[in-house]
Amino acid sequence: MIAKDLISKEQMTSFIDKALYEDVREGDHTSLACIPAGNRNTAKLLVKDPCVLAGVELAKHIFERVDPNYEMNIFLEDGQSANYGQTAFEVTCNARALLKAERLVLNTMQRMSGIATMSNRFAFEVEDLPVKILDTRKTTPLLRFLEKWAVRLGGCSNYRDGLYDWIMIKDNHIDACGGIRQAIEKVAAYQAENRYNLGVTVEVRNLNELDEVLEVGQVTRIMLDNFELPLLRAAVQVVNGRFETEASGGITINTVRKIAKSGVDYISSGALTHSAQSMDLSLKIIK
Repeated sequence: MIAKDLISKEQMTSFIDKALYEDVREGDHTSLACIPAGNRNTAKLLVKDPCVLAGVELAKHIFERVDPNYEMNIFLEDGQSANYGQTAFEVTCNARALLKAERLVLNTMQRMSGIATMSNRFAFEVEDLPVKILDTRKTTPLLRFLEKWAVRLGGCSNYRDGLYDWIMIKDNHIDACGGIRQAIEKVAAYQAENRYNLGVTVEVRNLNELDEVLEVGQVTRIMLDNFELPLLRAAVQVVNGRFETEASGGITINTVRKIAKSGVDYISSGALTHSAQSMDLSLKIIK
């Protein structure tokens, strides 16, 4: 396993192979035409935006995939702050392989570094408060494992990986099921019948629904969705530690600290991934 044992080598290899196929297919005709097969060159990864760097470990796997004899000299590790003009690493490998890998390395590292930088900003806003910032499922299809990796590198935490590893009863489930009590009880019965022991979050939209959840129980966490600050504080006091509490809904870097001060245990924000701006990086041959 790699990436702190959360991503398998097989998953990484599969992603790299599919991404290279998307870009290269039967061959990089420009490089095949211009560059002798045996040439080896060295390139540097240049940082052009201040950021929290992410994707260095991924870049190693990409270069290894295109040239097992690659050599890499790393100056900045994943999760480190990087400034304009710094060199993150130098890589030496077959020249054709280098150019085949260039765009995949840059596209993924720019996206991951943007997410890591955004996550770091959120984490900084609440670093002195007892709250965890969580990501969501608002990720790029098929890139979720990379984007959640970047969230961790930026200092925030992952929520569920998908629909399969945590149960989240949201407004649509409640409305389709006929009510919040019915939804919770059906989830409890489903878990018992299938011998599951998944965490359960239930979304509430007002204090009446909150009271109903407190009466029924059988959940792990109560998500207080789009609550105004005074109501959020009141809800946290009503729960009084009986269940985990989570604030969600339109949370931005400008509001996260105020929300954290309400006393919630968790804050989930899709902005960590869907609003992150890719950072500018470039890969330049130097010799």
